[in-house]
Amino acid sequence: VQLVESGGGLVQPGGSLRLSCAASGLTFSTYVMRWYRQAPGKEREFVGGITSGGEITHCADSVKCRFTISRDNAKNLVFLQMNSLKPEDTAVYYCYGYSERSVGSWGQGTQVTVSS
Repeated sequence: VQLVESGGGLVQPGGSLRLSCAASGLTFSTYVMRWYRQAPGKEREFVGGITSGGEITHCADSVKCRFTISRDNAKNLVFLQMNSLKPEDTAVYYCYGYSERSVGSWGQGTQVTVSS
């Protein structure tokens, strides 16, 4: 299983970014996918998740109404759309996937920096 994040970068406060996570080596449509982030000096925290079929998504209170998660099972992709970004959203963002029949797998992370 391989998960590769992309789309991070430097953005000004109030801006938007869309992160992508490309999955390979798995039956993607059976995997629950999640996004986490880790800021310098802090523990990794849950950002949001989406069920295998995309029917249900949920986000942490800290990002609710600003971030949305979606997926394209035909292309083995999961997305994190981030709007109204704040400096406190600065972190390395990771995707994580798991299914009933497999242990979870992490991507290598992509850096998001929100700064003017």
